[in-house]
Amino acid sequence: MLFFKLFYTFFKIGLFGFGGGYAMISMIQGEVVTRYGWLSSSDFTDIIALSQMTPGPIGINSATYVGYVAVVNAGYSHALGVLGSTIATISVVLPSFILMVVISRFFLKYQKHPAVEAVFCGLRPGVVGLLAAAALVLMNGENFGTDTAQIIISSMLFIVSFIASYRYKANPILLIISCGIIGYFIY
Repeated sequence: MLFFKLFYTFFKIGLFGFGGGYAMISMIQGEVVTRYGWLSSSDFTDIIALSQMTPGPIGINSATYVGYVAVVNAGYSHALGVLGSTIATISVVLPSFILMVVISRFFLKYQKHPAVEAVFCGLRPGVVGLLAAAALVLMNGENFGTDTAQIIISSMLFIVSFIASYRYKANPILLIISCGIIGYFIY
């Protein structure tokens, strides 16, 4: 039953997660933390951090980790955890694969059609909204701390990282490493 829930949950996330992995974050959080309780809010925050730091799309990395943890936390063996990980990973990718195979045949032929252009004009703001929701989900006590000093330091790191990335196009890898080093020495 758990394996079916994993498949269904991540297939649904993969099917409706327009805009890529970052747009999926709020959907994943809603399902795995709020609905099923497979992870705590703190664990989910850690997953997002690890999924960003490891190679590959964040949605797929998150699905892989959640599949493993959900199965192991349910009392199954680590080998079945790997199976859960595999099921979650395949199911989050499967809708995109199916849709791309079907749509690619028709998209090249009809991409300049007014109806197709109108659909994409409607999807773009929706994707931006999903990305904003993902950012807001991550603005919580687990990420910014609980006491005043932690909140101030975390907010400063956030602001400096945002400006360095947005305005000065700083290398994201260097920003991650720098913030990690600062966090190590400050916290």
